[in-house]
Amino acid sequence: MITSIFSKSKSINFIIVFFITLLAFIMARVGLVNEPITWMFVLKQIVLLFVSYISILLLNFIVSKNNLTTKNNYEILLFSLFLLLIVHTTSNTNVIFSNFFILLGLRRIMSLRSQKDVTKKLFDAAFWIAIAALFYFWAILFFALILVSLILYTDNNKLGNWIIPFMGIASVFVISISVSVIIYDDFFGIFDITPGISYDFSNYNSVKYLVAITLLLSFGIWSSIFYSQNIKKKKKAFRASFKIIIVMAIIAFLIMLQAPKKNGSEFLFMFAPLTVIISNYIEIIQEKWFKEVFLSLIIIIPFIALLL
Repeated sequence: MITSIFSKSKSINFIIVFFITLLAFIMARVGLVNEPITWMFVLKQIVLLFVSYISILLLNFIVSKNNLTTKNNYEILLFSLFLLLIVHTTSNTNVIFSNFFILLGLRRIMSLRSQKDVTKKLFDAAFWIAIAALFYFWAILFFALILVSLILYTDNNKLGNWIIPFMGIASVFVISISVSVIIYDDFFGIFDITPGISYDFSNYNSVKYLVAITLLLSFGIWSSIFYSQNIKKKKKAFRASFKIIIVMAIIAFLIMLQAPKKNGSEFLFMFAPLTVIISNYIEIIQEKWFKEVFLSLIIIIPFIALLL
């Protein structure tokens, strides 16, 4: 029954996902917010909720446009449930905006499949990823997705295709410096870049985090095995897109490992690729009872985690 609701794209699915996302925001602020509630605070939270939900819609657009799933809404359901599983992912403004710009960059990378306006798409992808890095430095690692896409999608012999992405990053750098000079009268005043690395995982030493990490890693790794095996069964034109999702998941995992402040928000980068991978696994499950149990666990555990 649960799988039948999200097995097809319906308007009600987006409403359900919105309320789950809203619940994640409320629960995060109930336990984390220490500042007084003012109109400015409320406005900020509305903007963050809006950006988060737009990110979910953007993910849905990328998935449907590139046939990453068979026209269902599993990925948006999983994304909202993961937000609820680790509510701290909704509390870091910089990470939320950085993830949004990464998804914008991913949209342009995926669109390289058409081989139209390649130069413009490469520039746009690098531009969005560079902006994402302004909000969260280690998001710059997603630049590797562009290099992978050059190998998978485009003519490797064209030197210009390899130069354009670096021009996109340089453009953001130049614009940022210009804005910094105007506002702060300083070349680097606008930059709040802290490329620190930490391997202190003590913050994860709680029942809530252990449950969340266990679910994400166990379900993610298990689904990845079948996801990788089934790439060769996809249409040749779309195989590169599926491979890019795998690379994106690996990069997101590396960011999570070396995040300088491990407060839970760093998991947000993993949600988009992980939802695509797990959604694909749900689709290929033949036993209906197992599919129901699998999805039910993913739905129930985040709500249980709220009580821990």
